[in-house]
Parts: sequence; C-alpha cells; structure tokens
Amino acid sequence: MKRLSFWWLALTLPAALFAGCSGPKTGLARGQELYDTCVPCHGRDGSGNHDLRAPSIAGLPEWYIQTELTKFFHGVRGAHPDDAEGARMRPMARTLKNDVDIANVAKYVASLKQVKPMAFVKDGNAEAGKATYTGVCITCHMADGRGNKAIGSPDLSMQADWYLVAQLEKFKTGMRGAHPEDVQGQQMAAMSQTLTDQQAMMDVVAYIRTLHP
Repeated sequence: MKRLSFWWLALTLPAALFAGCSGPKTGLARGQELYDTCVPCHGRDGSGNHDLRAPSIAGLPEWYIQTELTKFFHGVRGAHPDDAEGARMRPMARTLKNDVDIANVAKYVASLKQVKPMAFVKDGNAEAGKATYTGVCITCHMADGRGNKAIGSPDLSMQADWYLVAQLEKFKTGMRGAHPEDVQGQQMAAMSQTLTDQQAMMDVVAYIRTLHP
C-alpha cells in the first residue's frame, strides 16, 4: 500500500506543479469575469450611466479601451485634482493586476453590442458644428467619426453627447491631456482651444450625433 501511494504521488505531483505554474486565464470569459467590477457604473451592457457620469463603452475598439485603461492604471489619465470622474476610474483600473487582465477586459467590452445613446445636449447647432468638425476634427476622427487606430483617435460615432461635451471641457481647461506621456491627449488639448466656448462644443457634438449609425 505504501509503495502504491508513493508511485501515485510521483505521478500526480509533476502535473499539479505544472498546473500551478500555468499562465493567467485569458480571453472573453476572463474579461467578462473582470467586467463585473465595471457594471455598477457602466452597466451590464456597457451603455453607461448619465447620472454617474459614466460613458458608454460597449463596442469601442479593443485597442482604445486597452490604451485608456493603461493610462488610468499608470496615472497618465484621471490624476488631475479636479477630475472627479477620473478619480473614481483610476482605482477601478488598478483592480486589474496586469497587462493580461487589461487586455482581457478590453476584449470583452469591445465584444458588447453598441447601443445608440439618448440625446441630452439640446442646444447644439449641428450645421455650425459641421463646419468646425470638417475644419478641425475630421483629420483625426475621419468623416464618419469612427476614428483612426494608426494615430490613436477613438470612435466618436456612438458616444453620448453629454460625455463628449464634458471631455472637450476637460481638454480645454487642462484637466485632461496635460500629462507629458499622453500624446493623444496633448493633441486633443490643443485642438480644444479652437473651440471658443461651450456653445461651440455643443455645436460640434450636435453634428457628431448626426453621424450615429
């Protein structure tokens, strides 16, 4: 009996050790598991929550989600003392232990079906905004608002109007895009200076809303 027990241990111990040394789980299943932390603010479907100032993230490009989570994780984004939403998002990003977790949750969020957002901004002039968009924004975000991965510009076409206005305000005031490692943020901060006031921001966002598929 003792000899049998010894040989059983000899056979099973290497397998157990190998299993213990295997890498972290990856893929959509792991991303969905991690996304449970995001649900209270962004919703199970990723459509966001206006009252909590949480944007729609469902169906955003995987590369963009991964980039922004990494920025929050390292304090490149959300560190400004006046950025209340960023201050909530930074610790949430840091619950992701490593780059693999960030990639997994980004993959899952990108797999969610996009939901056309409700309109909250009522005072924008889309025609005036079109002139601004075609003169300033189109170079990076493209004519259809779908963005350009090559230069790090995100898809705007299905984002909530209130969130776009809020981010333009943050870029213009230096609340976002001031970190020296945030290259795309610095570019946006410079572009936001061409918008003279909040009305100009609402106008361009009203035009972007017309691009919603």
